[in-house]
Amino acid sequence: MTTPRIEINLAKIAHNAKNLKGLYGSKGIGVIGVTKVVCGDPSIADALVKSGINTLADSRITNIKRMREAGIQAQFVLLRTPIPSQAESVVKYADIRLNSELSVVKRLSKFAVNSNTTHKIILMVELGDLREGLMPSDLEDTVKEVMSLEGIELAGIGTNLACFGGIKPDEEKMGYLSSLAGDIEERFGLTLEFVSGGNSANYTWFVSTEDVGRVNNLRLGESIYLGCETLYRTPIPGLYTDAFTLIAEVIESKIKPSIPYGKVCQDAFGNIPEFQDCGQMRRVMLGVGLQDVLVSGLTPRLDIDILGASSDHIIVSAKQVDLKVGDEVVFNLNYGALLSVMTSPYVMKRYVNGL
Repeated sequence: MTTPRIEINLAKIAHNAKNLKGLYGSKGIGVIGVTKVVCGDPSIADALVKSGINTLADSRITNIKRMREAGIQAQFVLLRTPIPSQAESVVKYADIRLNSELSVVKRLSKFAVNSNTTHKIILMVELGDLREGLMPSDLEDTVKEVMSLEGIELAGIGTNLACFGGIKPDEEKMGYLSSLAGDIEERFGLTLEFVSGGNSANYTWFVSTEDVGRVNNLRLGESIYLGCETLYRTPIPGLYTDAFTLIAEVIESKIKPSIPYGKVCQDAFGNIPEFQDCGQMRRVMLGVGLQDVLVSGLTPRLDIDILGASSDHIIVSAKQVDLKVGDEVVFNLNYGALLSVMTSPYVMKRYVNGL
C-alpha cells in the first residue's frame, strides 16, 4: 500500500466525540467539534456528526466550504476572526463566527444585509493568552455597537486560552468569563446563546469544578482526535489516543558511521548540526520528511531512534530492529505532527472503521 500514509480510524474518533459530548453534557456544556487540524476532512466531519456533534468549527472558510459541498449537515462556526477580504464568503458559508474586531463585524453586516440574512457572532474576550480577543474593558461598548448593526445577531461571548500563551483555563478565568456574561445579559436585557469557555485544555477545570457558572460551550479538537487534555497532554480516561497513525517506508538500510565526516557547515535549513559518536550503526532512511510532517511530533512504535530529517527523508537508528528496504515503520503523532500530515498533499489518507 502507498506510503507515506496516515491511517484514520473513524470509529475511534466517533467514540471519543460521543464520550466527550456525554461527559461535558453532564454539567450542561455543549461541544463544538473543531475540524481545523484535519483540514475540514468530510469523512471525519461525517463521523463527528454521526456521533452527535451537530456544530462544527474551522479556522478556514475554505474548509467550511469543503464540508458544506460534501453534504455535511451541521451548523458551521468560523473560529478565526474573519479576514476582511473574505467577508462575503464568510457570510455565505459560516453560520456563526468568532470575532474581536468591530470593523470586521461592520463589514459582515454589509454583506449580510445585501444577502437578506442575519448572521450570528460570538465576541471573543481577552483573558490573558494574548491571541485574539477584546479587552474586557471594551466589551460593553462593543456589544452596544454590535447590537445596533443590521444583519448581525450577538449569539454569545467566548475566550481562548492555553493556545498562544499557554495560559491555563482555571476557576478564576472561567468565573470571570461567567461574570462578564452575566453583566452583558443584565445590561442589555438579553440571553447569550453561547458562553464559550475554551477548548480541550478546559478538561482539568471541568472535572475539578463544582460549578461551571455561565460557561455552556467548549470547542474541542485535540481531545477528540488524540484523546488527551492539552495542558499536560494527559490521556483522558475511556478515550482512544491512537486514532491516527503515520506509516512510512524504508528506502535505505545500511551500516554507516554515527558522525558525518568532513567539515561541518550549515544543513539544508540553516542549522549547524551536532552529533554524538555511537560508533558504527544501522542507519535507516524513510521516505517521508519535513515537507510531509513535523518530525519532532512523531513517536515511533518500534524501539528505534529518530536521528534527524531533511525535506524528503527521516533518518533513524534501527538499534536492534532488523529493518529492510520496503518495511513499514509506524508512528504516533502529536497535534503539530497531525496538523502537518493532514495538510500535506503528499501523504495518502486511508480511512479505517474497526475498533
